[in-house]
Amino acid sequence: MERFEELIKNNPGLILVDFYATWCGPCKTIHPILENVKARVGDKARILKIDVDQQQALAMRYNVQAVPTLILFKEGQAIWRQSGVMQPAQLAALIEQNY
Repeated sequence: MERFEELIKNNPGLILVDFYATWCGPCKTIHPILENVKARVGDKARILKIDVDQQQALAMRYNVQAVPTLILFKEGQAIWRQSGVMQPAQLAALIEQNY
């Protein structure tokens, strides 16, 4: 958890965090969506995946109650969050707006 917090605080750019679970159907759907988003936005955002079953304390810290939950961080602060699957164009536009 300390490494995650350090990464979030010390990264000057955007970080999109996907809180997921391996048993979650929609979480499996979002994986190719995030790859598409990364291809669209390139270095404008870093994408991290956090398994809520392996990182329960981290999921609790960020009040993740459903998976997948996406949280966008900018300069160490959570600036947007949503649970559920989103389309690549929506996520890419969100990153572009906050870049």
